[in-house]
Amino acid sequence: MKPVLPIFLSVIFSLTITITLAQKPKPVSAKPPIVQKFKPPKLYCSLGNHSDSTIISVEEATQIVKLPLKITDDKKNIYTISSYQLMYKRRGVTEDEQTGKVSPITSKVAQLFRETPVTTLWQNILSEQLKSGDELFFFDIIVKDTLGRLMFAPDLKIKIN
Repeated sequence: MKPVLPIFLSVIFSLTITITLAQKPKPVSAKPPIVQKFKPPKLYCSLGNHSDSTIISVEEATQIVKLPLKITDDKKNIYTISSYQLMYKRRGVTEDEQTGKVSPITSKVAQLFRETPVTTLWQNILSEQLKSGDELFFFDIIVKDTLGRLMFAPDLKIKIN
């Protein structure tokens, strides 16, 4: 019975070697794929007639929140907005119940949007609540060109005076 074990092991070993050697190796490509370099254009962000960081009045701010956010380049090509975030930084006051002392505070509310202009709910909230000292900050603006390439556009900060 003892001579059967070495024969069995040698058969298993030879089958393992045959299976290992029978597999075809993956072909090695001679040249890596050529990728065209892309230099993104300089983009500009605007809301109404305002671009970059600007200071505007409350009345003007309530009007421009209803306008679409526009992203263009040097050649005035318009880009499709994929998504952006809007942060509304509002100023307020709080009262210490024990001392009765009033102190200024700020609170921030932000939301991700996939369409421009902002939703009707946000338009209504901003139209009702905007006051001097508040800020609107459009950031993480992702745009798409005609070839479907995604790019970041510059941020837009609007201060209310």
